[in-house]
Amino acid sequence: MSITLARTRAVYDLLDVQDALERSRGRSPELDAFYERMLETGPERFVTTPSSIASLDALREDCPNFDEVLDDLARYLRLAHAGNRGFNVMPILLLGGPGVGKTHFARRLAKAMGTEFELISMNALSAGFVITGSSASWRGAKCGKVAERLVRGQFANPVVVLDEVEKATGSSQSDPLAALYQLLEPETARAFRDEFIDVEIDASQICWVLTANSTEGIPAPLLNRMAVYEVPAPTREQAAGIAQRMYAALLEELNLEGFDEHLADAVLDRLAPVSPRDLRKTLLDSLGYAVADGRSHVTLEDVRLKTTPGKGRIGF
Repeated sequence: MSITLARTRAVYDLLDVQDALERSRGRSPELDAFYERMLETGPERFVTTPSSIASLDALREDCPNFDEVLDDLARYLRLAHAGNRGFNVMPILLLGGPGVGKTHFARRLAKAMGTEFELISMNALSAGFVITGSSASWRGAKCGKVAERLVRGQFANPVVVLDEVEKATGSSQSDPLAALYQLLEPETARAFRDEFIDVEIDASQICWVLTANSTEGIPAPLLNRMAVYEVPAPTREQAAGIAQRMYAALLEELNLEGFDEHLADAVLDRLAPVSPRDLRKTLLDSLGYAVADGRSHVTLEDVRLKTTPGKGRIGF
């Protein structure tokens, strides 16, 4: 049995927040409310560390094509245990085509770490405001995702995913990736300053996971700040194992007693091309068709794969 160990860490200084509130009081009701929330909740947040390497076992089973990443994470976790320190994870860049399970892996990593998860889609991000916030003097200004997660959440080390980072676009005045030069370096991330609240926040404990189809469009200085992994698509055998484990979990979740515990080989072959993000829905639909037909097992006909018009199925 594995448990998650937790200590606390202050992510901001209460005196800094109080001073900022006094300076800006009345200028923006939203900003005043945010400062008051910071004072009310206090600066202490949990920093989690899995208690043993076994904490990664479920993740390794669910994401068998991420062995290289998981081998490194296991080493970092051993270092944390040896030095009785936090789980110090270098920013991760996962490269691979659509459907290999990059975002699914990040969600499962957050669960294994016993912390929170934040997804920021970079696909249509034309400015860095979503990450860094916007100046309180602007109309409609608000804080960015990083400050919001650290202030409103319970953890100093959430898993924050920047999805499709190579597709972020911007101008010379507003580079959506500019904030990452500070945030991906622990030393400078300790004094991260969101433009909206203008108070130093310790973002050094965030576990960053960036996803991309390729490194094209990602500046070299950012690549040098990350551990880069090429993620292969799961083999047929690995895909079958993932589908079977998810199916078994759904039987338990839905309390479907009496259902066959194992999917037939032909059904597993049919499910092999389904990406992890779509697999749960596909299995739910398949179970629904089986129940509607009065059966306690899933047949090949129950697995009804949907394709986008004009496109083939996306590989697993």
